Amino acid sequence: MKLYTSPSPNPHVVHMFIAEKGLDIPRVAVDVRGGENRRAAHLARNPAGQTPCLELDDGFYLSEITAICEYLEELHPTPVLIGSTPRERAETRMWTRRIDLNIVEPLTNGYRFAERLDMFRPRIHTIPQAADDLKQIAQEKLAWLDKLIAGQEFVCGGRLSLADILLFCFVDFGAANGQPINPELTTIVAHHARMKARPSATA
Repeated sequence: MKLYTSPSPNPHVVHMFIAEKGLDIPRVAVDVRGGENRRAAHLARNPAGQTPCLELDDGFYLSEITAICEYLEELHPTPVLIGSTPRERAETRMWTRRIDLNIVEPLTNGYRFAERLDMFRPRIHTIPQAADDLKQIAQEKLAWLDKLIAGQEFVCGGRLSLADILLFCFVDFGAANGQPINPELTTIVAHHARMKARPSATA
């Protein structure tokens, strides 16, 4: 296998997942800022022109971070990061979906439409006037999540999962790019600190 990647939060999720699994998958850097991801060679791998993209041993290209992580979990079921039972897997997918839609999407688009508008305006449909509202939605949903997981070590209770990795990578990215963590969200602050202390956080 081979992972086409770039320095951004979506690939960071997969890097961290791979590190937690103890896997060693060769990486190929894609120059997203230089527009390499929008050229024919990469579009043949992923028509969406995004990273990461996993090239399988049979030449098939798999994109979308959740699909990549689920594929790797099926190949390497331990340590468990999605679930070892139908209920655990469903719980992880439920929280991953909630975090993705409610926090990741508005946080990321808030960044694209503000701090990185110069880069994204020529590439995608941007809505600069929506940037502040999108960032506010992300903060409101983080506050919602803060209450729901209060008293827990991880999003799914006592077990580390893909939901934690997704949450950490994007909260960490936001904190470094104009969307700081609200210190009043003590559960989110503690979760971020625990995840940042894991060796995989720098993968």
